[in-house]
Amino acid sequence: MRESISAVAFDIDGTLYANWRLYIRIFPYFLANLRFYLHYSAVRRILHRTAPLSDFHTYQTILLADRMNISHEKAREMITRKVYEKLTVYFRKVKAYPDVRETFLRFRDAGLKLAILSDFPPEQKGDIWGVRELCDVVLGTEECGALKPSVYPFGIMARKLGIPPERILYVGNSINSDIRGAQGAGMKTAYIMPFWQRLFGFTSKQADISFGTYRQLQEIVLK
Repeated sequence: MRESISAVAFDIDGTLYANWRLYIRIFPYFLANLRFYLHYSAVRRILHRTAPLSDFHTYQTILLADRMNISHEKAREMITRKVYEKLTVYFRKVKAYPDVRETFLRFRDAGLKLAILSDFPPEQKGDIWGVRELCDVVLGTEECGALKPSVYPFGIMARKLGIPPERILYVGNSINSDIRGAQGAGMKTAYIMPFWQRLFGFTSKQADISFGTYRQLQEIVLK
């Protein structure tokens, strides 16, 4: 595959680390804030279907305020505190998948550009398990005004990389958001399979590549 691509881009959540590692840590906090997160999750589902917005955070605030029947100021404060600030603490204890940084290093050494495109602010994850410094582009879809699977943030990422979409491989864990979104933008795709799919030998028919470990991804991409 190496000859057909010039860059590899990655999602973060569920792609660079296993979701369960986060979920077991935030479960008590989630229960303590259940009403907020139920409404916030509903708002995010709407935003995943929304066209690019000139002010993403204001619209997100309005949607939450309407659902919870609270002021816009209160809604904005709750999102900032309960999502963008509080969750940051939990990521400090979450481990990345094995060989993630090694994969970034090998891809960079092979002459590939590297990028990250995530629906939540990348800075929430600090140095992103040591790979942020290796990336040419680090981008959050919120700052683009549209969440995945909108093709809009994928297009912005490609433009920042300076590489045509068809020369980019996008790696993600969500068929709907990552794989379909990237394919809609004209990119090649790699799907990291959950444990149960690896256990039963399933692969995705929608992604160009299905892999279970980052060592496998290295072998496929670099051969």
